[in-house]
Amino acid sequence: MSTTIPDFWQTAWDAAQPRLDAIRQSPTRTPIPRPLRVGQLDSEQLDHELLVILKEPLTKGLDLIKSAWGVDHEPELALLLRALLYYFSMWNTGATYGAKLQNLKCQVSSKAWSNVGSKAPSGLPRRLLLSHAGLTILLPYFHTRLRSRALSNAWPDAPSSDKRRKAWEALSQVESLHGALSLVSFVVFLWNGRYRTLADRLFGLRLEPVKRLVTRSVNYDFMNRQMVWHAFTEFLLFLLPLVDTKALKRRLLQASANIQPLSYLPIPSYFRPMLGLSKEKASTVERQRRGPYWSLSTSECAICAEEAATTVAHMIAPDASERSQELAASEKWMPEAAPTHPLNTPYITSCGHVYCYVCVADKILRAADDGGGLWECLRCTAPVL
Repeated sequence: MSTTIPDFWQTAWDAAQPRLDAIRQSPTRTPIPRPLRVGQLDSEQLDHELLVILKEPLTKGLDLIKSAWGVDHEPELALLLRALLYYFSMWNTGATYGAKLQNLKCQVSSKAWSNVGSKAPSGLPRRLLLSHAGLTILLPYFHTRLRSRALSNAWPDAPSSDKRRKAWEALSQVESLHGALSLVSFVVFLWNGRYRTLADRLFGLRLEPVKRLVTRSVNYDFMNRQMVWHAFTEFLLFLLPLVDTKALKRRLLQASANIQPLSYLPIPSYFRPMLGLSKEKASTVERQRRGPYWSLSTSECAICAEEAATTVAHMIAPDASERSQELAASEKWMPEAAPTHPLNTPYITSCGHVYCYVCVADKILRAADDGGGLWECLRCTAPVL
C-alpha cells in the first residue's frame, strides 16, 4: 500500500507537466476592471450639479447690477465656468470632479490618439483634450446662441422659400440626428459600459477605476468639504444680521482719523508746530471749535433749524443741501437769514447750549442706536452727555 501512493502521485505529476509548461509560457493576463455604469452616470450628474451651483450666484450677482444681465449672459457664464472646470479637472488631473468622487479617471483607448507626442499635465494628449473641449464646450455654446437668435428673429415662422426657414430646418435635422446618435450610444453604453457619452465614444475616452480592485464605495472627501462649507455659510447668514455694519464702519473711520502717523516719529520740537503736532496749537484749535450753527440765536433750536434747512434745500434743488451746509458752516451766516424756530420745552445740554427736549433726545438716541458714540453739539461740536 505504501508503494502505490507515491507511484500514483508521480504519475499525476508527470501527466500535468505539459499543461503546467503551457501555463508558464503563456503571457499573464489580468482581467481589466470595468467601472460600474451607475458610477459613470453619477459622475456626469455631479458635474452638472456643480455647474448649476457655481452659475447660480453669478447670475444673481449680475441681476443686481442690471436686471436682464443674468438671463442675457447665461450662455457666456456657462461657457466660462465649463472652460475653467475643464482646465482644472480634465486638463490638469485627467478626471472631472464628478469622476473623482466616484474614484474614476479618464484613459485613452483609441490607438490613433495614444501615439500623439504632446501631453497635457494630466498625461492625456493635448490635441485630444482640445478637440474634446471644443466639442463639449464650444459647440454647445454656439448651438445655444444660434438657436436663441433663430427664435428671437422668428426663423420658424418665415416662408418655406426663405433662407432662414431652410437654416432652421437644417438645424432641426442636425438636432434630431444628434439625439438619435446619442440614444444609440447610450444603449451601447448600457450594454458594455465602455463609453459614457457620444463625445467620449468619438475620441476614445473611457472612465476606468483609479484602483485595480473596484469597490462599491464612494469617496466622501469632497462631500465632507461641501458640508463643512455649507454649514459655515449658514452660520454666516445667521451671524451677519446681528453685526451692525454701519457702527463698525463708523468706528473704523473714527479710529483711522484719530491716528496721526507723524506723531510717532522722532521729530524735533521746533518742527512739530509746523506739522500741526504741537499740543499748544491743538488746545488753541480746541478752544476755537465752532459748529455749523454757532451764531444762531440762543432763543432758537439749532436742530430745528438744521432740519428745516435740509427740507427746504431738498425742495428747491438736489444740490441745495450742500450749499446750505456750506452757508451754515461759514462765519458770515447770520441768524436773520434762517427761519425762526422757538424752543419747545427747553433743555440745557452738558455743553451749556439749549435745545428742544424732543429734538436733543431724538439725536442722542439715534447716536446710541447707530453705535457711533455721543452726539456732537451743533453749536460747539462738543459731545453731549
